[in-house]
Amino acid sequence: MKCKFITCLLSLAVFFVSCAQPNANNNQTESLTLPAVAFKEAIQKPGVQILDVRTAGEYAGGHIQNALQANWTDQKEFQDRTQHLDKKTTVYVYCQAGGRSAAAQTYLIEQGYKVVNLEGGMSNWKMNGLPVEGNANAVQMRVDDFDKVISSHDLILVDIGATWCPPCRKMLPTIDKIKVTQGEKLYFLAVDGGVDMDVMKKVQFEVLPTFIIYKKGKEVWRKTGIVEEAEFNKVFAN
Repeated sequence: MKCKFITCLLSLAVFFVSCAQPNANNNQTESLTLPAVAFKEAIQKPGVQILDVRTAGEYAGGHIQNALQANWTDQKEFQDRTQHLDKKTTVYVYCQAGGRSAAAQTYLIEQGYKVVNLEGGMSNWKMNGLPVEGNANAVQMRVDDFDKVISSHDLILVDIGATWCPPCRKMLPTIDKIKVTQGEKLYFLAVDGGVDMDVMKKVQFEVLPTFIIYKKGKEVWRKTGIVEEAEFNKVFAN
């Protein structure tokens, strides 16, 4: 009887210890994407790690201040460089449009890092008029990156505009509201109307601003100029 009692106590002890252990995978597998302004605010904290996963040429053409660089398309370089990152500190990653950095984010999370991705990449960053070091006008969004982003999200709003375009600036509050109302189900991709010429040719762009909605990789709606928030929401609801 005494042995059974001791066995029961040991079983209860093991149960409570196992319940007390945190799920190591929970805080590592949750991915996070931030829009440009929120991303900028997050990287203002001291000691943050910012990682540009584009090529060295793209990095030289314009990058976020204090960003490190490791080319995601060169796996040896990427692994060699990222192994020196601090796993105790969040890594903020970005590329040109968000596709490569999303893949890099998944890899780094699997390696035990906490990672935040910049939504829409440098194109979105520049579209919001945020500061860039280097030659900011030298690098276009790659058509391959654009295609990967379109094919990897169920609902995407593509905004082709420019900081120097008056109606584009006028649309910014409306776009910000849409991001809030649609939440995580909507992926926002900014295409720079003064730089990303190859992508604009691909989508047969004509006028600034141009808004295109993709659902499951297919274009379902397009409009140019000033668009009311209700019109966007009507398309999202269908």
